[in-house]
Amino acid sequence: MPNPAKLSCVLFDLDGTLVDTAPDLIACLNEALVHYGLPAAAPEKIKPYISHGAKAMIAGSLTAPLDEKTQTRILDFLHDCYQRNIAKQSAFFAGMPETLEAIEALGLKWGIVTNKLARFTKPLTDALNLTGRAACIISGDTAAKPKPYPEPMWAACAKAGVKPEECVYIGDAVHDIAAGKNARMKTLAALYGYLNPDDRPETWGADALIASPRHIFQWIEANQCP
Repeated sequence: MPNPAKLSCVLFDLDGTLVDTAPDLIACLNEALVHYGLPAAAPEKIKPYISHGAKAMIAGSLTAPLDEKTQTRILDFLHDCYQRNIAKQSAFFAGMPETLEAIEALGLKWGIVTNKLARFTKPLTDALNLTGRAACIISGDTAAKPKPYPEPMWAACAKAGVKPEECVYIGDAVHDIAAGKNARMKTLAALYGYLNPDDRPETWGADALIASPRHIFQWIEANQCP
C-alpha cells in the first residue's frame, strides 16, 4: 500500500469557516428587505443560508412568494450594501488567528476557496490582512465552475504549487466537502459554521468533524505524515 501524501497545504472555505461574515451579510439583507417593504429576518433564521449564497439568503427570509423582478432588485440592493460594508462587523472565528499562525509555523501553505464572488472576496481578505498571507485565493467566479465541482480546488492547487492529495479542505456546507472529495483532498466539516438544524454533517463523508478552529490544528498535528 502506498504511503499517504504528506500534508503541504490547508485550504479554507471563507464564510462560516475562516471568517464570521454573518453580521455584515444579515445587516445588508435586512436593509434590503425593509427598503422593499418586507419584514427584517432574524439572524438565526438566515445564518444557515449564508454558505449557499445571497439568493438563498433572500429566499430563506421570505414569508410569502415574491415575483422574480422584485427578488432581483433585493439582490442588487443587498450586493450594493455589502460592497460598502464588506468588513464592518466581520471577524475571525475565535481561535482562527492562532490556528493560522500555527499552520504557518509548521511551514505549511494555506489558502482560501470560496463561492463568494471576487468583487467581495478581495476587499474582505484585504480588510483582514489575509491577501498577502494566503498562498491562493480562489473565488466563485475564478474557475470555470464553482463548488461542489473540483475546478476551484484544482485552481487553488495550481496557484499554491501543491498537489490535491497534499491538501486538506475545511468547510461548513455539504458542497464544500463534496468539492474537496471530488478533487481527491482530505476534508474537514466545520461544525462551528453556518449549519442548518437539518444538516447531517456526519453523512457528508468528511475525514473528520471539527468543533472549533483550534481543533483544526489538532487534526493537522495528528495527521501529518513524517
